[in-house]
Amino acid sequence: MTPARRLASTVLLCAAGAGLACYGITRTWSEAVTTRPGLSSLRDARTGADLEPWVLGLALVALAGSGALLATRGTARRLLGGLLALVGLGVAVGAIAGRAGLDVGSAGDGATFWPAACVLGGALIVVAGLRAVRDGHRWPAMGARYERRPAASGTGYGTSAGTGAASVRGAATGTLPGIAGGTAPSTAAGIAPGAAGAADGNGSGSADGRGAVPAAEPAPGAAARDREDQRMDTRAAWDALDRGDDPTR
Repeated sequence: MTPARRLASTVLLCAAGAGLACYGITRTWSEAVTTRPGLSSLRDARTGADLEPWVLGLALVALAGSGALLATRGTARRLLGGLLALVGLGVAVGAIAGRAGLDVGSAGDGATFWPAACVLGGALIVVAGLRAVRDGHRWPAMGARYERRPAASGTGYGTSAGTGAASVRGAATGTLPGIAGGTAPSTAAGIAPGAAGAADGNGSGSADGRGAVPAAEPAPGAAARDREDQRMDTRAAWDALDRGDDPTR
């Protein structure tokens, strides 16, 4: 059985024992009948709580303790288990003491059955408490969160790994990613001409192995922006002439 299931079964066992003790202690344990000639008989029914009120209090403590088993962990849960075992023992002893020497009168079988139910409930509480003492520190806690491992940091172009990869790629192709327009000359990124060719082992310092470094072509995106800027400047000059201003100033 897994630790989680053992925890659940122990909580249910403790709650069942406490509930049985609470129900049994509030039933009629004795009933005295007084006959009156010409009048109805007087009946004096007494419950277990009337005889031993503290047993009901212990049963309620055990009922609350069954929920506390879920909220505690480790040593605290083991200590709670020991307390529950003592509470269950008190419930059983109180039920036996309340029933011993009791004049049940006309209560019938209930005078024996309900005290026995209280004793059984106390025994269940004791078993649940002992299980918590023995294995409670191994059981999971309610709402325990499993910590996730931190996500690996991205190897973007801002990191050393990303920068190294971008440098190698830029040296081989003459361009670097991440610049406006998608590409830029490798010389703009501070890569010396011939750095890519140095990796081929011939010491020539050329990118293509023939001793010459091909000229870096302007990026298509940058050329398009230059043409657009020229058109805007021409349009602004004509607008200035229409207004009578000197565009050369």
